[in-house]
Amino acid sequence: MASFSFRAGNAGKLLRIPLYLLGRLGTLVVPRGRGWVIGCGAGIGDGALALWHAAVESGLEPLWLTGSERERRDADELGIRSIPKSGLRGWWATARAGVVVVTHGFGDVNRYATSGAFPRPPVIVQLWHGIPLKRIGLDSPATVQSAFLPGFVPLQRLLGFLYRGQTRRIRVLPAASDRSRGRLESAFGLGVRQVLVTGEPRVDVLSAGDPEERRARAIARRDTAVGPIADSVRVVLYAPTWRDGAPDPSVPTAAEWADLLGVLERTDSVLLVRSHPLGEGDYSPPVPTDRVRMIGSSTVADITPVLPAVDVLVTDYSSLAYDVGLLSMPVVYLAPDPEEYAAARGFYGTYAEVAGGDPASDWAQAGAQLEATLADVAERDRRAELSRALSARMHAHRDGRNTARVLGAILARTGDATSAARPTPAAKGTP
Repeated sequence: MASFSFRAGNAGKLLRIPLYLLGRLGTLVVPRGRGWVIGCGAGIGDGALALWHAAVESGLEPLWLTGSERERRDADELGIRSIPKSGLRGWWATARAGVVVVTHGFGDVNRYATSGAFPRPPVIVQLWHGIPLKRIGLDSPATVQSAFLPGFVPLQRLLGFLYRGQTRRIRVLPAASDRSRGRLESAFGLGVRQVLVTGEPRVDVLSAGDPEERRARAIARRDTAVGPIADSVRVVLYAPTWRDGAPDPSVPTAAEWADLLGVLERTDSVLLVRSHPLGEGDYSPPVPTDRVRMIGSSTVADITPVLPAVDVLVTDYSSLAYDVGLLSMPVVYLAPDPEEYAAARGFYGTYAEVAGGDPASDWAQAGAQLEATLADVAERDRRAELSRALSARMHAHRDGRNTARVLGAILARTGDATSAARPTPAAKGTP
C-alpha cells in the first residue's frame, strides 16, 4: 500500500498555508547564523550522509534534523548530533541555519523555517536523490495535482506558483553531468549558477577506494540486512519505481512466482526486493523461500552502499539504472506500462534510450532475460556494457570526489574561508 502521493501531499500543504505564513513572519526577525542543518527524506543516508562526513572532516558541525525515532537511533549510532525537525527546536535550528541541506524537499528539515533572509539568505542545498529518468518537479503534471478540487486548473496554477517560489531559493543543486543538469534546471526552474556539474555525493560510495574493499563492505551490510548469502550465490536486486499512490502493476501472479522461483533455483540466485519507500508493494511469494528476501527502506534506508554486493539489477523506471553502470552491472528492464507511464508522467528523452529495444512487459519475459543474463557469459557481458555506456553518458565524474566538489561549492557561497582552506578528503557514504 502506497504511503504517499502528490495529491495527498499537496492537499496537506494547502491546509498548512497558515503555518507557512506564521513561519515566514518568524524568519523575518530571527537572524541567521553560519551553522548547518541537514535532513534527508530517506533517513540517515544518501548524499546527505556523504556531505555530513565531508563537512565534519572540514571542521564544521552540522546538525541533523530527524523525522522519526528510527532516524534518531540511527543518528546516535553514527555519532551524529541530531534533534527532531518538528516542533519549536527544529524550527529554531532551521531558522538560524546559514546552510540548509535537503535531498527530497524542504520537508526534510523544518519546512516552515527555510525562508527569511535576515541578515543574509540561507544557502539552500538540494542534493536530490537520483538522476531523473521520469519527469519531475515543474516538468511533471503530477507535481501540481491535489486531492482537494482535483482537476481545478486555477488551483494547479497556484500550486505551480508556490512550488516555483520554493525552488528558486535553492543555491546549490549538484548534477551528475551536463545532460542531467539540463533536466534539473528545467524541473526546478533554476539556472547554471545554481545547478552545478559536480557529480552527486550519493554515488561516491560506488567509486571511491578499492573495488574489493567496497564489495566486502557492501556484502557485510547486505548480509546484516537480509541474512547470510553464500559467495557462490548470485544476487539479483529488483527495484521498481514509485507509482504516486497507484497500485504497482509488476507484482507477480502465482504463476509468475512459480516461473521466477524456477529461474532462481536453476541459476542458484537470490532475489532481493526493494519496493520504493513511498510505495511498498506486496512481493511476498506464495510459499516462503530463502530465494526471495525483502530489503525495503525499513530494512536498509539507503540502498546505494549495498549495490557492489549485487550482480544484476531488475527495474522499470528507477534512476538506479544510471547508477549501477558505475559498477558495470547488467540490467534487465521490466516495464509493463511504458506508453501509459510516458503519457501520464513523461520521460526525459525516450524510454528506449535507457532500456533499449527489448524491455520485458511481464515477469515471464523478465525471467527469461534474467536467466539468460545469469547463465550466459556473452549475454551478461552485453548487458554490462550497455549499462556502463549508459552510465558514462550520465555521470561525468567517477573519481569518488563528488562530495568534495559540492562542499567546495557550498563554502564558496558562504564565504567560509577557514573551512574552504582545509583539504577535503573524498566523502564517505557509509560509516
